[in-house]
Amino acid sequence: MALLPDFEPAQLPADAVEVGRIADAWGVKGWFKVLPFSADADVLLSSKRWFLQPSERGARTFTGTVLMPVKQAREHSGSIVATAEAIADRNAAEALKGARIFVARAEFPKAAEDEYYWVDLLGLDVVNREGVALGQVKDLMSTGPQTVLVIAYEEEGKALERMIPFVSAYVDKVELSERRITVDWQTDY
Repeated sequence: MALLPDFEPAQLPADAVEVGRIADAWGVKGWFKVLPFSADADVLLSSKRWFLQPSERGARTFTGTVLMPVKQAREHSGSIVATAEAIADRNAAEALKGARIFVARAEFPKAAEDEYYWVDLLGLDVVNREGVALGQVKDLMSTGPQTVLVIAYEEEGKALERMIPFVSAYVDKVELSERRITVDWQTDY
């Protein structure tokens, strides 16, 4: 397995977040189509340093982690297309198919007030207004009109989950620095 040309081997940053994968070549000039893991692809559009790892399944054209300087990324027909200096033609772009894309969390655009990146909410403790611990954010689920916090907790030795809509009617406060979310929710809901 040869390293792709002009991609330098790299260490994955400690704050790296997987943000998408390369779907396939796009056109004949070295562009490739990207499948973002978020409906809001600002991270892919703004970051100029993508860290790639080979796909977990399928053909592997490189090993380890490589740094790919992104020349341009843009929206096109509801998806993202991008190109890099080292990718000169369709064959080189096809060699990237399935590659996993990571971006350092520090490179994410600043979130607007009262907006949060999902990755920042994972692992936060959730307490209600009375200070009762409800568990920790294990996952988030998009249900279309709203996002739902999936909270993991333990009761009588059993691992359980509760779901709380991530909307202002139930979420009073998100304190990232305190690693805590305060909600208007009870243990028996």
